[in-house]
Amino acid sequence: MSDHKKSIAFAEPSVAVHAQASGVVPSVSGTTLASAASGPSTDAPKKEKDSKSINITEHLLSISEVAAKYAVSVNEEKASESRGLTAAEAAKRLAENGPNALTPPKKRHWLLRFLDILLGLFNVMLLVSGIAAYVLLAIDPVANFQNSYLGGILIAVGFMNAFIEFYQQQKSAAILESFMNLIPSQCYVIRDGATMQINARELVLGDVVVVRSGDKIPADLLIIGTTELKVDNSSLTGEADPQERSKRNSHTNPLEASNLAFNGTLAVVGNGYGIVVRTGDNTVIGQIASLTANEHRRESPLSEEIESFVKIIASIAGVTAIIFFIVAIVAKKQTVSNSLNFAIGTFVSFVPEGLPATVTMLLSIAAARMAKRQVLCKDLQGVETLGAITLLATDKTGTLTRNQMTVTYIWTGFKLYIAQALADDSDDNRACIPFDQNDSDAANELLYITALNPTAKFTSHEGPIATREVLGDATEAGLVRFAATKLPTYDAAQDQFPKVFEIPFNSTNKWAMTIHKKKHANGSLMLYIKGAPERVLKLCTSIHNGREAVPLTEEHAAKFDENYTMFASKGHRVLAFACVYLPGDRYPENFEFTKDPANYPTNNFCFVGLTSLEDPPKHGVREAVGKCRAAGIRVMMVTGDHPLTAEAIGRKINIMLTPTKAELAKKRGVPEHQIPESEVNAIVIHGDSIDGLSDADWANIFDKEEIIFARTSPKHKLDIVKRAQGRGHIVGVTGDGVNDSPALKKADLGIAMNLSGSDVSKEAAAMILIDDNFASCVSGIEEGRLIFQNLKKSIQYTVTHTMPEVYANLFYITVPMPLPLSSILILVVDLGFELIIALAYAYDVSENPAGLMKLPPRKPVTVDSVERLDRRRALDRAERQAGNGGRAVEADDEEEHEHNMSKMAKFARGIKRVFSKRFWSEKFEKTEDEVLIDGNLMSYSYIEAGTIMTVGCLTCYFYAMWYHFEIYPSDAVLYGNAWGKDSNSYFDKNNREVTGAMQVEALAIGQSAYYIGIMFQQCFNHFICKARLTYPIGGFMFQNVYSFVGIFVGGVLSMLIVYVPPFNVAFQTSYKLTPITWGIALGFGVVLYLYSFVRIAVLRRFAPIKYTDDIPGLMMFPTRFSTGGK
Repeated sequence: MSDHKKSIAFAEPSVAVHAQASGVVPSVSGTTLASAASGPSTDAPKKEKDSKSINITEHLLSISEVAAKYAVSVNEEKASESRGLTAAEAAKRLAENGPNALTPPKKRHWLLRFLDILLGLFNVMLLVSGIAAYVLLAIDPVANFQNSYLGGILIAVGFMNAFIEFYQQQKSAAILESFMNLIPSQCYVIRDGATMQINARELVLGDVVVVRSGDKIPADLLIIGTTELKVDNSSLTGEADPQERSKRNSHTNPLEASNLAFNGTLAVVGNGYGIVVRTGDNTVIGQIASLTANEHRRESPLSEEIESFVKIIASIAGVTAIIFFIVAIVAKKQTVSNSLNFAIGTFVSFVPEGLPATVTMLLSIAAARMAKRQVLCKDLQGVETLGAITLLATDKTGTLTRNQMTVTYIWTGFKLYIAQALADDSDDNRACIPFDQNDSDAANELLYITALNPTAKFTSHEGPIATREVLGDATEAGLVRFAATKLPTYDAAQDQFPKVFEIPFNSTNKWAMTIHKKKHANGSLMLYIKGAPERVLKLCTSIHNGREAVPLTEEHAAKFDENYTMFASKGHRVLAFACVYLPGDRYPENFEFTKDPANYPTNNFCFVGLTSLEDPPKHGVREAVGKCRAAGIRVMMVTGDHPLTAEAIGRKINIMLTPTKAELAKKRGVPEHQIPESEVNAIVIHGDSIDGLSDADWANIFDKEEIIFARTSPKHKLDIVKRAQGRGHIVGVTGDGVNDSPALKKADLGIAMNLSGSDVSKEAAAMILIDDNFASCVSGIEEGRLIFQNLKKSIQYTVTHTMPEVYANLFYITVPMPLPLSSILILVVDLGFELIIALAYAYDVSENPAGLMKLPPRKPVTVDSVERLDRRRALDRAERQAGNGGRAVEADDEEEHEHNMSKMAKFARGIKRVFSKRFWSEKFEKTEDEVLIDGNLMSYSYIEAGTIMTVGCLTCYFYAMWYHFEIYPSDAVLYGNAWGKDSNSYFDKNNREVTGAMQVEALAIGQSAYYIGIMFQQCFNHFICKARLTYPIGGFMFQNVYSFVGIFVGGVLSMLIVYVPPFNVAFQTSYKLTPITWGIALGFGVVLYLYSFVRIAVLRRFAPIKYTDDIPGLMMFPTRFSTGGK
């Protein structure tokens, strides 16, 4: 059994066969596709609870038995003359069983999805505040007239935040929809004895399908006749080699059966006929798609952190508002209306209303920028998640490699050639010389064999050879590309040297032979043969030494073994080539060759040489992997291919640099068990062993830096992802096949390929590489890290201004003093210049582009982090057990329990946790993590800068009232309880009466000054927050032109609100405010700027920035793979 297929487990079929539809389709009990394990405890995925029937047993029956079951007429001897179903019967079965199509994933109605976003905690806070403002307006319309603006703005902002995020999701979904095509559109069938073309959706059980070279198989078929048919199963299994298909079979496992062809696979060569035995969701691809549907992606790190921050702010704001509402009524004897107004103002001042819009728009801008770099984000949160990943698990075939076999080494004429120039300086490559057909007669002959013997052909002779489409299997396509590149007359060679006889490759001979009209010294015909090296060598009695054929000796055979072993050790596919110069006296030009009886030579061939072919890495992959590893991201290969091949590729592209335990043991000449695990940093795991791994084995594997999983199945890939997540990794998974889709869905960030990717994989992924370039991942990681830095800067900037707003409300009730900033002006700050300036961070460049990719992942997985995660999960289980009346709770059920919780239950649990001791102890527990809103940010924004800015705003406020009305702070404090009321007139120390009307006008000027004070100081803070890794000085501070645009637009908006009617009337500001207050605000801005230098110096002294260590042996120089062979 092929190892890579084993974990899609098929039990031995029972004899009983049941009807699946209309008494026609067999179903066998006990034959199942196990659903993937899930649900992390600390290490282990949960046990499987559900399984899906695959129910394929037709491969074990004779063709006549299958034809009888499906009531279809077939000709076993000559399948092309089968009658197939009648049109009437086909129409009947289509009506009964439905179309041959995969059921699209269930999608929630757009209105429900919009409501999901709208009812997020942040938006709910805004909506509730807006509704409360209208309630107060209804109670006292005159005193609370401003609430007509306030309530409307709060509710509008909630809807605006939801709409922006919803729009971005819809936009990404629309782009994805254009990529999707779940079923091939047309196929050929035989009905009523005639071959016809129909829509593949109309295929029914029992139809006889005609398969031609290049066709995509439209359903699961039982083969009833073929001509050299080979299919590419890589989208299902990851196996790069085309698989032969015939009507004979000796395997019980359906995935290994040679008489079955599966929906979604590709016929690469030959043609054939098959009976449809499964359609739509009942096909193997449909069953794997169902694995995907059962998996659920975790919340992104960004979502969790923002939700946590919102819960904290909501809790603090709510508690503060309630406390001061009570204080206002009880201690300050305020009316209920005034106290509610104050409580709402306090609540609103704590909430940065523009933050959701800022975050969403910053992510949207970053997503648009990534789209220009060929990365489509289906989910905005995925933009940042890509920058946060700690482990990138990637498929090999089609993702890291081109899925295009390429000739690499050639041994002919006793010389070792390399087909294309390589930049690496290995011993093997130093021993090679570039291939040149004119270097020897042997090289010339080998080149002609590669040009004339293969059956693969270009579909077009236009365009660069490297990008031309080839019809044929991958190995022959590689030979054809090599020949076309090296032979100037390739396009004319087939006509110049026509083929007169051919024996195609088959599994018995393991070689392919062609005879061509090609003149030589002794005749007009040449026989060329290529195939398995050991088989071809046995047919040879001579070997070409570069000038002529010489007898084959043991010394030559040893040379053959040496080079064959060297090629094979690199994971290459090796082919041998031989020829016979057919003598003209025995084989004249018009000689007619026949297969039976065989009248062609079968021995005494001349051995010409060996070639090795590999599926090479895509351009830039090596450097991309190297950059990921230099950034502290573990890159792990998970493939269905052979371990040797996987390791060989891994060592070329920086995934594996150090020796495995087996290599160390061989090098030291000791048994493997004597090598300490502490000395081993690289490991290759065979899929056979995955199901039997213990928790300790998994821990040992993930302790290594260099990991390759080979011969894996969809279920294995899913288990690997869950195990990694169970250790705290933020996992990214790249892949293009159907076999990758369950892991893509489960990963924190699934990354699918657009061009080569299956539709199921694109649906399961959260991100799509439009150009299939793995190197785009690195661009995405850089963008993700940069957007995280910029988001953090934006939030630090945005949150800072909340403290002047909060203090304004608190001083109003506690001092008391005239309200320095009204609720309506708070919203104008949050949604006016603040929002405009904050958005400019989306375009900020990195402070240190090279340093950005040398920072460790922001949530690194360490021994301490794993221990901490174990401890917290144990506490979670204990709490759940206590909530279940002491009944034991299995760790395996945690993920399912979390997923099944209602939103209301999750919300209630989240709020409850904020008021628990454990929440705050974990919140302030020292970790290696860098979170979006951490203690450093909150200290700067809420305590340090927030306090400095509040002092500056209060100075502007009191100075403006004194400058215009000679109202001293002491007077404002003394009479602030009833400021602005006619009954609150008083005489100042100059015996001047300060009337209620004067107080109202003075307050308008004071609030204007407070508002302007925030704006000017925030302009300085904007540049201060740009610096997270260095001091706030340098070229990077001024490279973002949008910063200046934002400040200009924000400044103009602020001036309009203060100085220009009718804005100043609506917002109760005063155009009389003296510009001197601007100078005060600017002065405090300079103080804040200077303070930031002192602060950063102290932080760098006691908490220096940590960068990742250099990795010895990383190969970052260009190769033919990274430069496209240029």
